[in-house]
Amino acid sequence: MDIIGKSHVGFSRLGGGSKKFKTFNPQTNSDNPWEFIEASKEETSRAVEMAWQAFKVYRNIAGVKRADFLNAIADEIEKIDNLVETYCLESGLPEGRAKGEMGRTIFQLRSFANLLQNDAWKRISIDEAQPERTPIPKSDLRQSLLPLGPVAVFGASNFPLAYSTAGGDTASALASGCPVVVKSHPMHAGTGELIADAVVRAAKATGMPEGVFSNLNSSGIDVGTWLVQHPNIKAVGFTGSIRGGRALFDLAAQRDEPIPVFAEMGSINPVILSASALGKNAMKWADTYAKSITLGTGQFCTNPGLIIAVDSPSLDLFAKELAEQILTIDPMCMLHPNIKNAYSDHKSAVTSQEGVSVLSSISEVQTNYADQAVAKVNGEVFLTNTKLHQEVFGPFSLLVACENEAQLIEVIEKLEGQLTGTIITEEDSLEEVKPILEALQHRVGRVIFNGVPTGVEVCPSMNHGGPYPASTDSRFTAVGTNSIYRWLRLVSYQDFPQELLPNELK
Repeated sequence: MDIIGKSHVGFSRLGGGSKKFKTFNPQTNSDNPWEFIEASKEETSRAVEMAWQAFKVYRNIAGVKRADFLNAIADEIEKIDNLVETYCLESGLPEGRAKGEMGRTIFQLRSFANLLQNDAWKRISIDEAQPERTPIPKSDLRQSLLPLGPVAVFGASNFPLAYSTAGGDTASALASGCPVVVKSHPMHAGTGELIADAVVRAAKATGMPEGVFSNLNSSGIDVGTWLVQHPNIKAVGFTGSIRGGRALFDLAAQRDEPIPVFAEMGSINPVILSASALGKNAMKWADTYAKSITLGTGQFCTNPGLIIAVDSPSLDLFAKELAEQILTIDPMCMLHPNIKNAYSDHKSAVTSQEGVSVLSSISEVQTNYADQAVAKVNGEVFLTNTKLHQEVFGPFSLLVACENEAQLIEVIEKLEGQLTGTIITEEDSLEEVKPILEALQHRVGRVIFNGVPTGVEVCPSMNHGGPYPASTDSRFTAVGTNSIYRWLRLVSYQDFPQELLPNELK
């Protein structure tokens, strides 16, 4: 399928903007052949206005009809013959990763379609009137959920499919009854265009209103700024850096009508190694975490960037094995030179701090490839230097050797909010980690037992979020069918006649 480089504004393809850009192949260190035109302010405004008009129709379309739309999107994605090739050219990621992410994207769409087959997701509540109650009669009260309105979705750099054009934010918003305007990520605009074509074909085939979906090309911050400031955008979905997410959060708060920004931003995902685990299986866990740290070149929001334990000879053994195993894994290409440069800068900012020692690091790599590394610091230095608490996006992890368990718990309590926290221990030593769990669960959104944080299952029980800055609202998840609740609000109807009530409340 052809890539023409124009934005999708409703069902039309527009390219009236003055800025042009290309995507980049980090494997060949060269531009890809396609040229993209950044959406103009007028085209951005038109996309939002169309979404607002579509919302008046789309919010009243039955859930089963919206399910047909989501399933049709999945069907159309499966038909794109050059999707995997384009994904790989724009990301530097291997074909297996592309196919896996495509499968996840399709699964997410179909999961929300299944959710819409009945009204259980609306969390309906009915309290019938009690006119005879004394001393005050009770009114009839019925409660359901209504969609917020058009949602601006920002594509993620590290997931061109599952967190981007038709990824989890878009799928959940469309399921809720909210039209979507996507700010396509400039690193994979071609992949985004192919997916946007599929969404538009599905919308037409299932009779959805024009404006239910738009996809805007963007090489900078202008299009995103215009979207968030537009009065008819009612919520924002974002996956990316703390700096970017916080900028959008602040921008939304400054509007005459502030709107929610559901941003998943930064996390170092602490891993706690207990004394029993180190004593019995230090080598095993070192091998396991060498693979987890380098998986996908460390370009996951759940990458284990911090490993914490009480100092001991067993920890020394773990550190030695981890350092050796890191060097046996072949370096891999990062998504873009900008991401590689940021990785190098942030890694240097950590390893150059006083008291930090580098245990191992790949010395020479190909252009745009990541030089994975592991460093170590003691608990006292870590507690007093917050520069060591920041995310290094890439295959890097910092080992914190604490003086005792009290200091280890203090380290946990001083961390910023995280997406995940992991506890590694032995099954016969569960009592020793109870105080650790008590501290850890208040700093993270998901706690893992004897595993790795990399890998996010898409299911109703998954929570992908956490205290700030892991996300801007720790009450919601960005993954799984419960992510639909970001785009909905409660409405109660008091003493209403049956004929005026929503069908599910009659």
